[in-house]
Amino acid sequence: MTNSRRSFLKTAAMATPAVLAAPYVKAQNAKITWRLQTYAGAALAEFVIRPAVDAFNKAANGEMEIQLFTADQLVPTGELFRAMQAGTIDAVQSDDDSMNSPVDIKVFGGYFPFASRYSLDVPTLFYEYGLAEIWDEAYTEVGVKWLSAGAWDPCNFATNKPITKLDDLKGLRVFTFPTAGQFLSQFGVVPVTIPFEDVPVAMQTGEIDAIAWSGITEVFTSGWVDVTKYFLTNNVSGGWAGSFFANADRWKEVPPHLQTLWQMCMDSSHYKRLHWYWGGEARLRAEGGRLELTSIPDAEWKTVEDAAHVFWEEVAKQTPRTGKVVEILKKYNADMEKAGKPYRYG
Repeated sequence: MTNSRRSFLKTAAMATPAVLAAPYVKAQNAKITWRLQTYAGAALAEFVIRPAVDAFNKAANGEMEIQLFTADQLVPTGELFRAMQAGTIDAVQSDDDSMNSPVDIKVFGGYFPFASRYSLDVPTLFYEYGLAEIWDEAYTEVGVKWLSAGAWDPCNFATNKPITKLDDLKGLRVFTFPTAGQFLSQFGVVPVTIPFEDVPVAMQTGEIDAIAWSGITEVFTSGWVDVTKYFLTNNVSGGWAGSFFANADRWKEVPPHLQTLWQMCMDSSHYKRLHWYWGGEARLRAEGGRLELTSIPDAEWKTVEDAAHVFWEEVAKQTPRTGKVVEILKKYNADMEKAGKPYRYG
């Protein structure tokens, strides 16, 4: 058990029921302190959230501090939503899917198959095509404040055997996201769920055969390049969709000027990731040298893309809201195809 988790549990155990139940009252000039846990492991968090948290803490000028915890430090990733909803932690950076949000739209978080071709598609879908309003509505219903969405990297396979045809996926035990795993299982993939930090050992021991959790930037940043040999250039999605969230009551306790400051820092985080991943994906393919690039022919990979659209229709039938999201995805992708280059290439 880590020192941070041990200290956290000890503090929680010492609190009396009356204290835990008491409403929060901010004393005049008292500093607000938040515990924020990210989905990302320690090495990755330094790039995808640490700069934004550090900037906020500096600019907040002692009025508020956000304490950052990385993957599974306080609670397992799959329990992040419940912990935030209960107020055990104050805020989260994650995707809806892997933190097991009890909302119908969670299926679209992380890597919903072929919903995006490029990372810029994700913020455009949220802020130009209406997904932001849908996410805000869904999380308001369950007592959590959805704050902001942005894109991360694409979803590729990093493996220990070359993948050059669809049949090579059969029987492959893969660490991936819940919805991506559900979709890929029709091609023989066996999804495996393990803690983020256990991935290298699981690859070395043969518990898993591949990782379909990221693009090549995270394969290098997270150290997975040391336990893999090949990188499949075909991706299941062009951009991971993730968000910042907060306990609704904790958010209301933050003064408007600090809410605005945190919003600006989240926006800065989204911007940094756009160019960090875009540049990293290209540079490491071109110059990384440690992974052999493989590809499945486009004509064969189209089978996977066609299956994704069948999957979309199945999801659309789940609730009126999932149907609305799928209609937005279809409209957006049709617009991109009609717009042509550089939005979409044939």
